[in-house]
Amino acid sequence: MSSVSNKRIVKNTGLLYIRMLFTMLVSLYTSRVVLNVLGVEDYGIYNAVGGVVAMFGFIHSSMSGATSRFLTFELGRENQQKLKETFSSALIIHAGIALLVFVVAETIGLWFLMNKLVIPVERMKAAHWIYQFSIFSMIVGITRVPYNAMIIAYEKMNIYAYIEILNVILKLLIVYLLVIGPFDKLILYAGLILIVSVLITFIYRAYCKHFFEECRFHWVWKPEIIRPMLKFSSWDLYGNMSVVARTQGVNMLLNIFFGPLMNAAAGVATQVQGAVMGFAGNIITAFRPQIIKSYALQDYTRTTNLVNNAVMFTFLLLLFLSLPLMSEIHFVLTVWLKQVPEFAPVFCFYTLLFNFFATISHILATAIHATGNIKRLSIINGTLYVLVIPFSYCAFKLGYTAWLPYLFNVCAVITGLLSNAWTVYLYMPDFSFKDFFYRIFLKCLFVLLISFACVEGVKFVIIDESWTRFLLSGIVSTCIVAVSGWLVLMNKEMRKQVLNFIKRKAWKKDW
Repeated sequence: MSSVSNKRIVKNTGLLYIRMLFTMLVSLYTSRVVLNVLGVEDYGIYNAVGGVVAMFGFIHSSMSGATSRFLTFELGRENQQKLKETFSSALIIHAGIALLVFVVAETIGLWFLMNKLVIPVERMKAAHWIYQFSIFSMIVGITRVPYNAMIIAYEKMNIYAYIEILNVILKLLIVYLLVIGPFDKLILYAGLILIVSVLITFIYRAYCKHFFEECRFHWVWKPEIIRPMLKFSSWDLYGNMSVVARTQGVNMLLNIFFGPLMNAAAGVATQVQGAVMGFAGNIITAFRPQIIKSYALQDYTRTTNLVNNAVMFTFLLLLFLSLPLMSEIHFVLTVWLKQVPEFAPVFCFYTLLFNFFATISHILATAIHATGNIKRLSIINGTLYVLVIPFSYCAFKLGYTAWLPYLFNVCAVITGLLSNAWTVYLYMPDFSFKDFFYRIFLKCLFVLLISFACVEGVKFVIIDESWTRFLLSGIVSTCIVAVSGWLVLMNKEMRKQVLNFIKRKAWKKDW
């Protein structure tokens, strides 16, 4: 790993962490206020109706991955003309996807909303407004994808961080308007979210057009560019469709079998997952361009090192944050929310557990995306995720508890993670599955288990939930994760690099 690229990764990670810290704090506050203002039932309706629209998100998610990969790949090869043509082609494709999503959502999706969702009759009008606002929010988001991908490909994480901080501030303003607004709170909330989405998209577009010459749209229709992108996205389509089915399908099943109150619990779990995964996502976002560019330059040794280091550091940072939450999730939700929906604590626990393995799987998937050979990745992972739905349906029909699908999710993602590691081994020179399994995966699992056991031991010292027990859990968690990560996960060379980095920073030398 070159020192310049290494420095860039650390700098970008720091910028994204500042953005995410601010985002998480504001999101946790706004989620609490929104839940209290809307009420548990309306909050559940919003998540259920929004979930119908999100079910169509797999169409643009697949193309989003293709856009990011091909733009970063061409930038790594320093082919400016090809980069311009790729961006314009991506913009044309996304405009077509936006039109397709609109048609499907206004036909199949509208039928599902009116005939299948369990929504009180008196709130059906509000549900229709939410649905329309959500559709247009998604369409606006689809057209924004090529611009986001270009900023990340150029590794301009400071701009990405600033715009996203503005996004969060605007959503904080939404909360204020929601409290004082004289209109139907549910409709007002969805409408304001749409306005913010439009504004943020305009800012991204204006920045890219001003600073990146490649982002000035030109009509191009070159099959040699569009065909590989569509082929890539077509295989990615099944995988993304399966992820949406796993997430939103479970949400729909919870609504059908248990009603909108259970969707409120699922919504809380989603908020917690988004806040925590944002931290891990910072590392992945910082590493992703370098992984793809290194592969484009056929520097496979560096690519392998980047993947392994990203897995280890992301896992440790996620463990620092998630472990106290997992152990004290009931207390945290009680402090955070005035109304804690039933099953929210157990949903959150399994979601946080799922995050550990999903993060590792995502990093491995990034390496596979760099190769361009994603057929195996999509088929195996997609099938595993889809199977969660029939298993969950059968469990509910047999009268089993509502949290069982979240356990199925954990089993599916672990299996998919190991499959992804084997796929990287098949497609990328210098990557060793055996080395990854024994030196990375099993050691991460060991650190997770021993750390969780130590934090749970705090409950035997202080039985009752309190701030004292929560703070003690945090201290124990930080110490045990730091020590076990240092001794178990990091090898001698990595420990030496970390110590040298600290010494240089202490003496105020440039890294």
